[in-house]
Amino acid sequence: MDTQHPTAGSSYGGAPAIAKKVTVPDVVAMKRDGKRIPLITAYDGAFARLGAEARIEVILVGDSLGMFVLGYANTVPVTMDDMVRHAAAVSRGASRPLLIGDMPFGSYQTGPTDALRNAARFLKEAGMDAVKIEGGEETVDTVRVLVENGISVMAHVGLTPQRVAQLGGFKTQAKSARAARRLIEAAVALEGAGAFSIVLESIPAPVAAIVSERLAIPTIGIGAGPDCDGQVLVLHDVLGLYGDFKPKFAKRYAEIGAQVESALRAFDAEVRDGTFPDAEHSFTMKESELDALKQDLVKPARPKAV
Repeated sequence: MDTQHPTAGSSYGGAPAIAKKVTVPDVVAMKRDGKRIPLITAYDGAFARLGAEARIEVILVGDSLGMFVLGYANTVPVTMDDMVRHAAAVSRGASRPLLIGDMPFGSYQTGPTDALRNAARFLKEAGMDAVKIEGGEETVDTVRVLVENGISVMAHVGLTPQRVAQLGGFKTQAKSARAARRLIEAAVALEGAGAFSIVLESIPAPVAAIVSERLAIPTIGIGAGPDCDGQVLVLHDVLGLYGDFKPKFAKRYAEIGAQVESALRAFDAEVRDGTFPDAEHSFTMKESELDALKQDLVKPARPKAV
């Protein structure tokens, strides 16, 4: 079971050692120490618990929730209430990993005051350790305000799904020298504003390598090549839970979706042919109690009082 404790190390009295909570400084130190950083998304307590038990260091409650759980075509319709509810579920399922809540569209673009209020909800109501914000130079001031007020921020540049309509779809970004330079400058500025890490999404691998080399904070790639300090994948992509759609950058480590469909077909067939439930999956009662019930049911009903 996932547990946390302020210290870790040798156990007391031979009991198993309790895993140390992963913190923002721990993640920053991983880059300095040359350790690669694995991240996954999670949207509920059950999968968060499994991620923690698999020793995943960082869990992101992504606004990809909108597509993979809520059934939207993109992330734009996701609300703060949606995010807080699911983030709270994740924090109840996993306490050891560093937990990051994704700021949804409209929760921070209206200014630092709204951004601070909404980011605080992730920490106060949902048990998150940090937040993530999409955007480049235009988010620098917002990141700075949040950090100055005690909220750790992961930045996100490159393909920013909240702007998919403006970008013309889910397309690779920073492919020209000019665009790549703007992205690099934005990443440097976001580090300067206090971001503790930065997601690089769907950009050429050589550009991601340059950013990773220039920044002291960890870069987290998703479709950004092998030279980032860490990698993040959507849980549903990792497990094969999203039908036949498979992004170029995503690797499936299981085909659970096919197994789920097979199991549901078997359930459907057994219900229809009457083989489920059987005696093994049914409850019973003492024969004496059953006999008493049957005898009671054959007695004439008592007349109702007038």
